[in-house]
Amino acid sequence: MPADPDAGDALEQPDAPHPPPPHGVDPTRPRAADWVVTTDIVFPHHANTMGTLFGGRALELLDINAAIACYRFARRTVVTASTEAIDFRAPVHVGEIVEVRSRVAWAGRTSMIVRGELVGENPRTGERRLATIGHISFVALDDDERPIPVPPLLVETAEQRRHHAIGERVREHIGSRRAHDPLEDV
Repeated sequence: MPADPDAGDALEQPDAPHPPPPHGVDPTRPRAADWVVTTDIVFPHHANTMGTLFGGRALELLDINAAIACYRFARRTVVTASTEAIDFRAPVHVGEIVEVRSRVAWAGRTSMIVRGELVGENPRTGERRLATIGHISFVALDDDERPIPVPPLLVETAEQRRHHAIGERVREHIGSRRAHDPLEDV
């Protein structure tokens, strides 16, 4: 069968190059923050001596997922500034599925507070439970690795308002802790 002359060649270069991706976003224009969802499975080398997901592995999964949420929100390089209260509520056993969800819950001038949730799922029964929940603070950086403004967070739904209020309290706690941290004087 002869090739369709109008089909184009998948390897053919376009006539005009694609415009370069945006470098950052307009820091004055409010933006929505979508959930970033990733899945994994708990293998034996991810487990503690109880046969459940090691806490350090859960924190790693949350931190990576939260960083992606910040990258997508600010379209800038981001770094973890602090991990805030992380609550381990239920175990996730070897062989179970782990779903991690993160979304920017609060945005300041250069920083963001991300809400992270880790859900364990029994692959045979479908039973799901919230295993870990917490907040992580990130800072956006420019090309010289200095803090750079992020856009205001667009908050529209009741869930977003609730998470934003929690994120605001987390940010206040960070400020209070840093202002009164006796270890800073060491």
